[in-house]
Amino acid sequence: MNKSEFIETLAKEIHVPVATSSSIVDTILDAMTNTLVAGDNVEIRGFGSFTVRNYAPYEGRNPKTGAVTYVQAKKLPFFKVGLDLRKAVDNGTGKK
Repeated sequence: MNKSEFIETLAKEIHVPVATSSSIVDTILDAMTNTLVAGDNVEIRGFGSFTVRNYAPYEGRNPKTGAVTYVQAKKLPFFKVGLDLRKAVDNGTGKK
């Protein structure tokens, strides 16, 4: 499912126009993004949690030439699946 399919599904589920559904999805995603950028965590009980992991700089190698290259420190979002979602996927018992 991509974002536009998610928006359409939400619109049908809660009986609102697609434009309203799009605004809701954008607001949720923007809030989650802004929270992660600020360094905080996002936790949705039963679904999972989003955190930011810090990675230290290191020296890497170009696999083609073998030349040493410097990889800068970075922050990347990380998702940890919640227990309810893990069980639903494992058992094939999603909500319909």
